[in-house]
Amino acid sequence: MTTRRRRPSPQTTSVLLALAAQPTTWRYGYELCQQLDLKPGSLYPILVRLADRGLLQATWDTETSPGRPPRHLYRLTGSGRALATDLAAAPRRGLEAGWQGA
Repeated sequence: MTTRRRRPSPQTTSVLLALAAQPTTWRYGYELCQQLDLKPGSLYPILVRLADRGLLQATWDTETSPGRPPRHLYRLTGSGRALATDLAAAPRRGLEAGWQGA
């Protein structure tokens, strides 16, 4: 069976590029929602798909304040940084290796 490859959606591309701007920094989903003007219902499924494909690392914030629930933090993996670099360099080019749809 052949896996159909396609270019990431504009929203997914914006998430990848936002994370690539500070590739070693852990980022909160809420912060990304504000920066990219995306609703949580759009952003969090993108983050889950990217993590499932090995393009994103996710971890729990261990430094929570009293009264604040733990939050997830996100940053790109090496594969995610490579894809973001390809997308930034050639926004209209075809598929990059390893991307399996949005």
